[in-house]
Order: sequence, then C-alpha cells, then structure tokens
Amino acid sequence: MRHFGHIPSAVRTGLFHQEPVDFTADSPARTLAVALGATLYSPATRPRLADAVRKQAGRGVVSMVLCLEDSISDADVEAGEANLVRHFADLAADGSDVPLLFIRVREPHQITDLVDRLGASVSLLSGFVLPKFTENRGHAFLEALTQAERTSGRRLFAMPVLESPELLHLETRAETLAGIASITDKYRDRVLALRLGVTDFCSAYGLRRSPDMTAYDIKIVASVIADVVNVLGRSDGTGFTVTGPVWEYFRPGERMFKPQLRRSPFLEGRAEDLRTALIEHDLDGLLREIELDRANGLLGKTCIHPTHVVPVHALSVVSHEEWSDAQDILRPERDGGGVLRSAYTNKMNEVKPHRAWAERTLLRAEVFGVAKEDVGFVDLLTAGLAGS
Repeated sequence: MRHFGHIPSAVRTGLFHQEPVDFTADSPARTLAVALGATLYSPATRPRLADAVRKQAGRGVVSMVLCLEDSISDADVEAGEANLVRHFADLAADGSDVPLLFIRVREPHQITDLVDRLGASVSLLSGFVLPKFTENRGHAFLEALTQAERTSGRRLFAMPVLESPELLHLETRAETLAGIASITDKYRDRVLALRLGVTDFCSAYGLRRSPDMTAYDIKIVASVIADVVNVLGRSDGTGFTVTGPVWEYFRPGERMFKPQLRRSPFLEGRAEDLRTALIEHDLDGLLREIELDRANGLLGKTCIHPTHVVPVHALSVVSHEEWSDAQDILRPERDGGGVLRSAYTNKMNEVKPHRAWAERTLLRAEVFGVAKEDVGFVDLLTAGLAGS
C-alpha cells in the first residue's frame, strides 16, 4: 500500500517531486507509525464489514480500527466479535488488499480470545487499540498482546488510547503520565502510537466543541495535549508518535465534493469554490485542527467519517519548501552546526536546534511524499477526492 496509491500514476507524477513509498504491514514500526495517517474507525458490528474495508482501501485509507468498545452497545459485543471473525475470514479467503487493521477491544482477555478465533486470518491483523489506558490497566492489556503474539506467530502492535479521567484531572495528571511513560517504555517494541481520546476528556466536564472550534480552543483539552506531548512525544528517542484527536462533524453523502472536483480547482476560480464547499460542510474547522495538530507535535488523526481522510492525507504531504529546508539542515557537512539562510530565502535554518524537526520531516516525506514546488494543498485535496 501507499498514500495516494488510489489515484492514477500519471496524476501522482504531476503532483509529487518525490512520490510516497510503498509499505506493508510488515514494514518497520517507525515507518508504520508515521504512515497511519487518517485512521478510520468503524463499528465491528457492521453487517457488510468486509465490503466496507475493501471499499475504503480502494479510496486511499491505509489504517482502520474495527471497534468493539464505545461505538457499539454493551449488548452487541458478543455479536461484534463473531462478526469480526467472520469478515476477517471473508477478506482472507479472496486475498483482498486491506489497510492496516486494528481491533479496539474493551478488556485484555478479548485480545487472546480473538487471536485464537481468527485462526489463519490473523495474518490480516496489525494489532489492537487499548482503551482508557493507564499504567495499571495497560499492564494486563500488553501482557495479553505479548501472549497473543507468541501463540499466533504474528507481530502485533498496541495503540493505547489516552482518555482516562486520571489523565485529565490536574491532581493526578503528572503521576498518571509518569506511569504511562513507564509501562509504554517497558513494552516499547509493541507500542506503535499513542492516541488521544479528546471526546472523553470533554465528557468529563460536560463539554463539546462546536464545528467552529478546534480541540486547541478548549483550554482544558489543550492543556492535556500539551502535557502528553511534553512527556510522551519527545524527539530524544524516548517518545512515541502521538496522533491527533477525532473530528466529530460531517455531512451525509460521502461523495458530496465529487461533482465540483472533476476539473482543476484553479480554473474559473474553483479554488474559492472548493474553499466555500469545505466551509459549508463543516470541514474548515477540521483543516485548522490538522494544522494545529502538527504544530503541536501530533501526527495522523482519528477519523469517524470517510470524508475526513483525504484532507488529513493532503495536509500530511511535505511541501517542497519544508523538504528543501530539511535536506539543507541534514547535509553531512552541516554536522558541526551553524546557521544558514534557507534556499527559499525567507527564514533562518539553525542546524542543531532544527535537526530533530528535519529528521521527522524527511520521514514524513518518505511516507506521504514531497509536493512539487507549484503544487499546494488544494491540488492534493482535489486529486485525492477525485480518485476516491
């Protein structure tokens, strides 16, 4: 699989200075953590789950979570498990190309039970999403994952969700973060990324952000995000990829932009038309939040609707200017440090302080590609939507 692999090769050639690379579920964890992109959630109870997975794979989705937790009722858990087992077998039987697939469980015992029940189709599974993760809860989940990996012979990753009240409340936050840091470090090889449960954070105070507000406008939520990145997102080798929070708003009709995007958005003022369409469909706030996610050290995003996927991926592509700066900073002759003017002559690149940023940027460039000099977000969004 590859990002933007769902659009024609000729179109990609026109968009990218450096095209996104191919990767598989067996690629190095460092690559997969960046490649997650827009992780699309789906209830595990969907009657035509296998068809939905195939459809989304064909529309550019590279990671999905099949959920047995908050998205379904307590009474439907058993049926959801059986549905998962049945549809994994369906996908495995026809050799379908599938995204990176994760199952969101409720309790640790579900991990070992589901892996046993999946049988040979466990080869399609990349791992599990672990809810309400703390040090105490996390140990049992990660031990179950270790056991399931051992019995199945399949590499399985964990994606803990940071959403517990102990993490939100100020008087317990520091201790909770320290505990999470300890347990995730112990199982570092199995932790692919950390996910933020911002909806649960808001719920604890009876809050809900409007489509005009980002998570960063809700100060109590923004403070938690900052502390999570502070402790768990460091670039010194101790940190993890931390993914962006879910965007809750969408409009019915997954292909709502299709009629407007068959031609270049730069013809006859169509860039402005696209901007208007995005605002009308409550996606303007999503675009701002994606930009703020990256500015605050987050990468990728939890998504609950297919229309959110392409904007996340389009804004994840590295601009030619970013790539040029990163390349200059990481040249071998710069190892001694120093300051240089950027090739775009609009900023200072200070080699030692900007090195970690440059390394992260080039890893993102490998997975999402580098846009050509004259290609911007609107071009990438248009191409992605037209191909989906």
